[in-house]
Amino acid sequence: MGDYYLAVDIGASSGRHILGSLQGGKLVLEEVYRFENGMVKRNGHLCWDYEKLFGPIKAGIRKCAQIGKIPKSMGIDTWGVDYVLLDDRDEIIGETYGYRDRRTDGIDEEVARIIGERELYQRTGIEKMTFNTLYQLMALKKEHPEELEQAKALLFVPDYFHFLLTGKKVNEYTEASTSQLMNAAGKCWDEDLLARLELPGGIFQRIAMPGESLGKIRKELAEEFGFDMEVVLPCTHDTASAILAIPADGEDYVFISSGTWSLLGIERDEPDCSEVSRQNHFTNEGGFDSRICYHRNIMGLWMIQSVRHELGDSCSFAQICEEAEKEKEFSSRVDVTDQSFMAPDNMTEAIKDYCKKTGQQVPETLGEIASCIYASLAKCYADTIRGIEVSTGRTYTRIHIVGGGGKAGYLNKLTAEATGKGVHAGPTEGTALGNITAQMIRSGEFTDKTEARNVIYRSFDIKVYR
Repeated sequence: MGDYYLAVDIGASSGRHILGSLQGGKLVLEEVYRFENGMVKRNGHLCWDYEKLFGPIKAGIRKCAQIGKIPKSMGIDTWGVDYVLLDDRDEIIGETYGYRDRRTDGIDEEVARIIGERELYQRTGIEKMTFNTLYQLMALKKEHPEELEQAKALLFVPDYFHFLLTGKKVNEYTEASTSQLMNAAGKCWDEDLLARLELPGGIFQRIAMPGESLGKIRKELAEEFGFDMEVVLPCTHDTASAILAIPADGEDYVFISSGTWSLLGIERDEPDCSEVSRQNHFTNEGGFDSRICYHRNIMGLWMIQSVRHELGDSCSFAQICEEAEKEKEFSSRVDVTDQSFMAPDNMTEAIKDYCKKTGQQVPETLGEIASCIYASLAKCYADTIRGIEVSTGRTYTRIHIVGGGGKAGYLNKLTAEATGKGVHAGPTEGTALGNITAQMIRSGEFTDKTEARNVIYRSFDIKVYR
């Protein structure tokens, strides 16, 4: 039996502890623990409860000991942009806001008066999204400047949990790149930008690359768990982790990391911070081996998840796909990138309102609503891929979908039809798999990313749609 590696993969609604090991030349995954997550309403704001989350993180680690599978190392990945501020006693300052909170509304206009959107993109390569860390910090500076003045360190969500485990403070590269405060070409904090925005540069930590070891867990935690282990940085931004797990060789493909968000793009060696790229809504985020994940953020299955929740979670996602396919002739479409779908009070009503305002047939049944969402997503995918092909001067023959959205067979079928390209769906546990892969490369189980991806290809079922 080979060594075990633990991925703690935390999403917006839940977290999982997944163990990975090499068995008979194949990568085997085992989920050992699952816990709930979600934003809470505090003082009129959407917030996270990170301190409460650390309990389930520790509980999942203890579960590994209970089943007799001690991990050699572990790493944590989460969503991007959100952060904590720590004071001189390493205590959290203020609220821990979530990216769907509306306090950043209008802040982009204030930032634009300091630095124009074109120059900002040339520096950072990051698409303007009002939830980016830049706008969150500027909103905080406006509302609670005393908190920024008090702050001694800024840690992104996975950075904070890694700090609790090891006592080491770093800002991991892929997560830091989502902030819109890094220089894309230099892969470093943009000190001039921070100065112009009057943000305290001293709170930002050393940028650490995925694959770096933070050393062993703190002594008191090793005693609590009954074992010691190493903490290795994965691509802590879940998108970058999922992309690492793509079972493909060469460069002739487009990826979709499909989950709550759909991140669609390509890997490249250098960022594209051109005006054309900005106008086409592409972003340049960090990836494994210092590569660039060049993609567009698309609302993704958040819309389906929300509609399902509004029905009391009474239908499975498979059932929703079935209902959508029954209504495949339903012709209404929505712009899935429209801000009205970011955090509506009711997603179903938001979709109906959009169709009504645009003079289209208003969907009434679950099948019609789901058909509208899936077809609209497929259209957005096709439009985005055309933009990438124009930007790069290349034609891509296939699409690799990783993440939970790979299970949405009807959406995959629509995507193949809309793009005219083969869709290769799987593995569905892309994020956790990429997390584990980075650890295994660090330990020498794989020599490099290419070998890891070849093993992933042999280890998991990949379904092809044409």
